[in-house]
Amino acid sequence: MPDEWRVEVRIEDGASLHASWPAVASDPTHRCVAVCRVTDTSLALGSTQPETVVDGSRAHRAGVSVVRRSSGGGAVLVAPGEPVWVDVWLPVGDPLWNREVDRAFDWLGQAWVEALERTGITGVSAHRGGSVARTRWSSLVCFGGVGAGEVVTADGRKVVGLAQRRNRHGAWFQGACVLRWDPAPLVELLALDPAERLAAASGLGGAVTGVADLGDELGVVPPDGPTVTSSVIASLP
Repeated sequence: MPDEWRVEVRIEDGASLHASWPAVASDPTHRCVAVCRVTDTSLALGSTQPETVVDGSRAHRAGVSVVRRSSGGGAVLVAPGEPVWVDVWLPVGDPLWNREVDRAFDWLGQAWVEALERTGITGVSAHRGGSVARTRWSSLVCFGGVGAGEVVTADGRKVVGLAQRRNRHGAWFQGACVLRWDPAPLVELLALDPAERLAAASGLGGAVTGVADLGDELGVVPPDGPTVTSSVIASLP
């Protein structure tokens, strides 16, 4: 049935996972969800970011490839196990479909909230309204700002990042959260001078938190990646 979720696990390099979704391309009329497990380490730039934001020599020495995604926003570092990454495809005309781009995230943000609650992570909510710059690095680093539908703690730290790309058939939503947040590996790859690099690491350090970090704060068992992904799938409408 069209309203049922078709679930798959995609295990590929970062460039391939961002570039296309073969199951959706072959049949865009059904809801689909993919648990994405990346096999390499790559820095994914937003659709409008110039490659000059990356220090190419640092990325090369670290063995990190630079790839691009079609959705907007800032850079995201993806590696095996981090972040926890779940994609969702929603066809045009689905009961959950919303033609307003910002409001289109409402149901998905709430699904992530419910998923984290299933793992014992409470006190989080889906952001409503326009984008908020949590740090001055929000245009450079995806997790530096908060957009519509994204999940935050009560004190405003970002927990789940969301992005979408649309075509005439529907919308491809990308959702991710980190287990343990450390901005240093990402910041080290950016074309910043030493003072800016320190400031970025400091500013981003307090703007984001991982779900396992939250588990420690709440005194519950820190959720792992498989627990989070299964909870997200169980929480989809």
